[in-house]
Amino acid sequence: MDSLENGTFEATMARSDMLEREIQVNPHNFRVLTGDRPTGRLHIGHLFGSLQNRARLSSLGVNTFIVIADYQVLTDRDSFESISENTLQLVIDYIASGIDPDDERNVIFPHSHVPELNQLLLPFLTLVTNAELNRNPTVKEEILASGLKRINAGMYIYPVHQAADILFCKANVVPVGKDQLPHLELTRIIARRFNEKFAANKKVFPEPQPLLSKAPLILGLDGSQKMSKSRGNAIMLCASEDETAGLIKKAKTDSERKITYDPINRPEVSNLVLLLSLCTGRAPEILADEIGDAGSGKLKSTLIESLNEYLRPLRAKRKELEGDLEFIRTVLRRGISNARNVATQTLDEVRDVMNMKI
Repeated sequence: MDSLENGTFEATMARSDMLEREIQVNPHNFRVLTGDRPTGRLHIGHLFGSLQNRARLSSLGVNTFIVIADYQVLTDRDSFESISENTLQLVIDYIASGIDPDDERNVIFPHSHVPELNQLLLPFLTLVTNAELNRNPTVKEEILASGLKRINAGMYIYPVHQAADILFCKANVVPVGKDQLPHLELTRIIARRFNEKFAANKKVFPEPQPLLSKAPLILGLDGSQKMSKSRGNAIMLCASEDETAGLIKKAKTDSERKITYDPINRPEVSNLVLLLSLCTGRAPEILADEIGDAGSGKLKSTLIESLNEYLRPLRAKRKELEGDLEFIRTVLRRGISNARNVATQTLDEVRDVMNMKI
């Protein structure tokens, strides 16, 4: 496959569509790597944007590795006191959202507990230049968003560490959004350069392909930017029904009474209609027409009822899991063990082709 950066986004999307069809036919030929940083509990933007897709791929039979990128929290935050608690809460959200913890094909682990994975970082760093790291647009955006006055080296090598997360298990598929393509392109470059330099006769790493998200962008309740806990515009999966109702009632709309679905010109109203569509499985245009002149009050009350009903089973499962944290730790310990077994095999191959075995 040609380098992503040398093709158009449309071509990348076409390849992603082809990949999706292949996964449907032969799911056992693929291994997915995905994950999150443990910076807090997850919200409905995560649910509709990524969690449901992970559960879907897993249910198809795809070997799914979910990394909890705890080291990466240290790159742009001074606070580290909540990393352990946030890790447990992430696992609770994963399972409540549909990831089966008893399916051995699902491997959930924090990368800080897999030293063999992190040992790949050193040889990988020799395969990229400072200039390549400096011009990564995603890193630039993250540095700007962090607000840090002193940029630590961990921030710059974040894409290389992410490459280690992906390549240690030889993942050949990574679900991404458009903004994450530069990170994945660097992973593909590292895999290609490693194979060319050290393993010309024995390809060690695949060049992972992007599976582009079809999920719509979920705006926050302010209607102006992406939903985020840090921006205070999110509905958390762990929120109560009353909390959810209160947040939706305060959601920003506009002065026009008639409800229409027009994401460009009416982003605040359209975002609420979109959420209603995701909960009901009905087209947003039809839902907007049905509410019509009843206005934003009717839209909000309908969304409150539909979203709370949609999330009720998930929240019940969350409550059950929060009462059994030892089970959550067992899931993590099993995931760490499985991940270390895979990482050990990969590191052994790496040492072999680099002539470092003794």
